[in-house]
Amino acid sequence: MSLFWRIFGLNAVVLGTATALLLWAPVTVSVPVVLAEAVILVGGLAVMLVANAVLLRVGLAPLDRLTRLMTTVDLLRPGQRLPARRGHGGVPELIRTFNAMLDRLEAERATSSARVLFAQEAERRRVSQELHDEVGQSMTAVLLELTRAADQAPEPLRGELQQAQEITRESLDEVRRLARRLRPAVLDDLGLVSALTSLTGDFATHTGLGVRRRFDTDLPSLDHETELVLYRVAQESLTNVARHAEAERVEVSLRHSGDRVVLGVSDDGRGTGIVHEGAGIRGMRERALLLGAALDITSTPRAGTQVRLTVPAPRERS
Repeated sequence: MSLFWRIFGLNAVVLGTATALLLWAPVTVSVPVVLAEAVILVGGLAVMLVANAVLLRVGLAPLDRLTRLMTTVDLLRPGQRLPARRGHGGVPELIRTFNAMLDRLEAERATSSARVLFAQEAERRRVSQELHDEVGQSMTAVLLELTRAADQAPEPLRGELQQAQEITRESLDEVRRLARRLRPAVLDDLGLVSALTSLTGDFATHTGLGVRRRFDTDLPSLDHETELVLYRVAQESLTNVARHAEAERVEVSLRHSGDRVVLGVSDDGRGTGIVHEGAGIRGMRERALLLGAALDITSTPRAGTQVRLTVPAPRERS
């Protein structure tokens, strides 16, 4: 039954019942209307309106649920659906169409996100290579020239050249660190555990925070795409800790549980109670969406924040 005939039928039932009561009820209307008759008519009208409202509320309840879902649906949290109802036309057809639209939008969002992220990684690889090969080599040549000039220069020029040496050496180290952040060569060469070990080591060195690593030794073999997503989520999580958490210690874990690989990053910072999802967190959700993974972020006031990425095994995803 379509929505039009559903509402028409409900109103017809209420008005037909009211008409039947007026025809067969032993109630008459005088002219002018006496108080008792007015009370009966007003009471009947009130009952009719209440009955009509209740029936319409029941009949239109699926539309209310659909409206609430429309206001809360997020394509980065796939799987939000309304249960499909049997029947043709009207509300059931609207719900099925909306669910089909969500399926299509989620598939298109995953495809477009994959293209963007792959292009981003390719650009990062290119910039990292140029920093390492072009800028790094040029700064190394400058450093060698400064060293040779400092060895031959008299005082006090030698001291100034040595100071320029130190500045150049620090800048070269920073360029190399940026190149590693853009594209960690250790991830390609030695795998995920070594890359996370290097990442957390650099993080501890530059922030002064204590880092605890807990990596399982029986991790399954992961494809490069999965390892890259796990690495980037850990990298972004540590960046958020350094910027916002006001923490003293961080724990990074990588565990194997059944057909799942679980990455965890937790800190002992101030927490917020409410997770404000900026560009960094939404970027993590975009990456999780590529693998069909589940990203959970909880933040407790004065108890820190926990990031948990649960990735299905590659054979299960395929």
